[in-house]
Amino acid sequence: MKGKVLAINTGSTSTKVGYFVDGQPVFSRTLEHSAADTGHFANVLEQDGMRREAVMAFLHESGISPKDIDIVMARGGLFSPVVTGVYEVNADMREVLLSGRDGVHACNLSAIIADDIAATVNAQKAPGAPRCLACIADPPMADEMLPECRIGGLPEFPRRAFLHALNARATVRKYLRTHHLDAREVTAIVAHMGGGITVTLHRDGKVIDTNNGLGGDGPFTPERAGTCPAFPLIEMCFRSGMTEQQVKHRVLGAGGAMAFFGTNDIREIERRAAEGDTMCDTWLDAFCLNVAKYIGSLATTVDGKVDVILLTGGIARESRIVDGIRRRTAFIAPTEVFAGENELESLAENGYRILEGTTRILHYDKNHLVD
Repeated sequence: MKGKVLAINTGSTSTKVGYFVDGQPVFSRTLEHSAADTGHFANVLEQDGMRREAVMAFLHESGISPKDIDIVMARGGLFSPVVTGVYEVNADMREVLLSGRDGVHACNLSAIIADDIAATVNAQKAPGAPRCLACIADPPMADEMLPECRIGGLPEFPRRAFLHALNARATVRKYLRTHHLDAREVTAIVAHMGGGITVTLHRDGKVIDTNNGLGGDGPFTPERAGTCPAFPLIEMCFRSGMTEQQVKHRVLGAGGAMAFFGTNDIREIERRAAEGDTMCDTWLDAFCLNVAKYIGSLATTVDGKVDVILLTGGIARESRIVDGIRRRTAFIAPTEVFAGENELESLAENGYRILEGTTRILHYDKNHLVD
């Protein structure tokens, strides 16, 4: 693999930056954004300039100049309609991401920052030199679900795809390489476990079923309530005096472990359980059970014909969690673990496929699905 790839992944309070030369990582760094940095912005989408300057300053400090970048790869944000693949950042994508039309999340900023940096690189290139592209890969709202998987209990509540597509797909590719298999030979269920959790069913290279990890559908997580019973949630909306945003924060940022224990750190909960806190001990068992239930539910989509269950994300480093899920799902398929997010590496992998011309670059249209 030849070329120099800059990878950018924006999270709620940090921006992860990775730099790769000829396929090898030179550095990866997490740039933290303090409350002092972010507090005066009305919402996360206004932070694009601040975060771009933080990335540019870090590159300068690291001795990386614009001529040292061939392509800028970014985590995909919330935009639809879309199929999976790699997309060059364009005006339609920028408009939808910055407006929050399809959802407001820090990941929307990755493509904006990447596009701005690519423009800076191109402004300094010699005439006739290859253009630096800004691209995203495997966007989280890519919808390849089976038609029957999209039907919800009410016509106005269809099931929608929102998944950790970047890492889930990279994990499947890593598994396939490890076992010298082709995507057409494997049906896999991937559970990405972090602050959010998505469980995805992969067949023939497509995600044919998944939960909506940002839409209140799925297991509870360290900071999300997951699927909630409808009546108590309705009563919270109408009787608590909470605003819409307060209710959303309650279930999306202050739910799960945060609601029970005031922390989203699984290791802290495990420590308390080891010291005799029975509630922490029971909650951890419930956590494993909830993830396992969603794995089991996806297995029914393919009549139980699952070849492997893959556990990934930061929580996949915790042996108690892995063992608890493996024990409950062993009747479905064997489990393998690929711990960590691996998102910068996946972005770089997609960047090299673009540079080598081995993948098709898609062009986003905010009104129509790409053929």
